Amino acid sequence: MSFPVVVAFGLRVLLVILFLPFSALDKTLNFGGAVKQAKQITSSTALAAGLILVGLGIEIFMSLGIITGIADRAAAVVLAGYCGMTAILFKQFWTPGDFWKKGESQGRTLFWDFLKNFSLAGGILLVTFGTTAATVPRFFDAPFSSTHPYQQANP
Repeated sequence: MSFPVVVAFGLRVLLVILFLPFSALDKTLNFGGAVKQAKQITSSTALAAGLILVGLGIEIFMSLGIITGIADRAAAVVLAGYCGMTAILFKQFWTPGDFWKKGESQGRTLFWDFLKNFSLAGGILLVTFGTTAATVPRFFDAPFSSTHPYQQANP
């Protein structure tokens, strides 16, 4: 394996390491706690469990798509949307009402987590759209295509 391929692979692993294995493993080993957290947005235990299972599937399969390069653009869109939705649903910094309080505040702690989720979504979307405006149309032309992350340029 060449150095550029190792670097490309390593960067993709770093991009999704939060989800696969850590968050997915935590949801699996602590399923009851995850369901309890999901019940913050729904009163139904069955719906909360369903949401956790959907989240688990997104974390596993979209991360694998990004790492392997199989439909990695679409996988990145889904995973970025997941980051945004979890920020909006579970990191509601405006709810505690103590954002401007001097000293420690639950609102500010949630705010930083909220921003981290959106920053991560932006980084993940670079897989989808690339780093220049010229690469954006490629996604819309073939959203389920691969970016071929491990293909090396011909000299």
